[in-house]
Amino acid sequence: MKAAITTSIVPFLVVDNGAKALEFYKSAFAAAVLEKYETDGRVTAKIAIDNAVVWLGDEEPQFDHRSPKSIGGTPVRIVLVVNDPDTIFQQAVHAGATQICPVTTEESWKIGKLSDPFGHVWEIGHPLK
Repeated sequence: MKAAITTSIVPFLVVDNGAKALEFYKSAFAAAVLEKYETDGRVTAKIAIDNAVVWLGDEEPQFDHRSPKSIGGTPVRIVLVVNDPDTIFQQAVHAGATQICPVTTEESWKIGKLSDPFGHVWEIGHPLK
């Protein structure tokens, strides 16, 4: 009998420099590399930020996989829920992210917004009780 598969959604971030992105996410979010593949100078990697899994990889224009820099923005915001948003936010800025909105308390969240060096927008925070 086959084991049941748990339904999940795992983002795959397309970037313009997979090797640099991998180093950024390790530095900014203490990401652990779970898998890494290099083909023809392109990097694809599966990383974990605590227990949150994310894939990242270089652009593949032949498959219409383009980074936010190539398309001039991003239609997706990533919400990273963490216990200590102030520390993680500052760590990301120190690693090269650009602050959009500082960490503040808004309605029922403590949250801040930044753009990583590859054009992805991250909201870092947690809900308030």
